[in-house]
Amino acid sequence: MKTEILPDCHLGVWEITEDFDSLYGMVNLAPVEKAKLDSFKNISRKIEWLSVRALVKSMLGKDTRILYNSENKPFVRGNTHNISITHSNNLTAVIIGKDKRVGIDLEFMSGKISKVANKFINDRENIIDDPKLSKFHLYLHWCGKETLYKICDKQDINFRDGITIIPFRPDEEHGHMKGNVINGNGEESFEMEYLQHDNYALVWCVKE
Repeated sequence: MKTEILPDCHLGVWEITEDFDSLYGMVNLAPVEKAKLDSFKNISRKIEWLSVRALVKSMLGKDTRILYNSENKPFVRGNTHNISITHSNNLTAVIIGKDKRVGIDLEFMSGKISKVANKFINDRENIIDDPKLSKFHLYLHWCGKETLYKICDKQDINFRDGITIIPFRPDEEHGHMKGNVINGNGEESFEMEYLQHDNYALVWCVKE
């Protein structure tokens, strides 16, 4: 799936069905990228890494070098675009914005999240009691916080208490939500969009 969500801002989702050789043949890696790929011991990590490059190439129409800063935040070589990357299970998702800040997070919805909810839900947030939606609601909070953590460059943020998702009732498939971030730069508000894709929760944010 590839879609232009705003002018010069694109969202892409890649379902990984290819093996290593197929994905490797889709991209043209620079020597430093090949060295990075070779450094991964796990074949699934290699496939995951290649799927990101293949997806970005399909979105921008060319091989694109993705680098990482000291906070492990990805950026496009030359700083021609802002980029955020996420992957879970068999899906990879990327959001790319030319002049806008972007963040994205994707999670496969297993049944384990309720056991760790107290580690990321704060007293200002509410999870609905509806058993059909409560798990999705928890995952939207997790993905929303990860999205805002990324868009704020992962710096000086308390994940549980420094990021607050404004109480909302989730739609079953697609909707919008809001969040606030407090860090050393003060407080900032964000609007996010989300969807449920099969058994995945996906949240993204675009901001000037």
